[in-house]
Amino acid sequence: MRVRIRRVYEAPEPEDGVRVLVDRLWPRGLSKDAAHVDEWPKGLTPSTELRRWYHAGEGSYEEFAGRYEAELDAPEAAELLAHVRELAGKGAVTLLTASKSPERSHAAVLARLLS
Repeated sequence: MRVRIRRVYEAPEPEDGVRVLVDRLWPRGLSKDAAHVDEWPKGLTPSTELRRWYHAGEGSYEEFAGRYEAELDAPEAAELLAHVRELAGKGAVTLLTASKSPERSHAAVLARLLS
């Protein structure tokens, strides 16, 4: 499986494979044509409550990752995660996020779970 993380604002590359936007909200200032997003599984993203809690600086990244993994056990999220895992089994998958720190975001948690 080849899964990587990139900022959605970066230009697409041929080695991206399937481009999956893993943010709940569409990135500001980016047109859908420019984003070249193949899939947008909103049910795979952290809940609004968890996202707000983490961005408010109320907990550590490790605690956020643990809470997010627990959310991924919900039936819809687990099904979407299995789908992305299946895509990764067939070829390259790039998880796209607008996060300024992708390595400390939910995208990193997903990449770890998919690898």
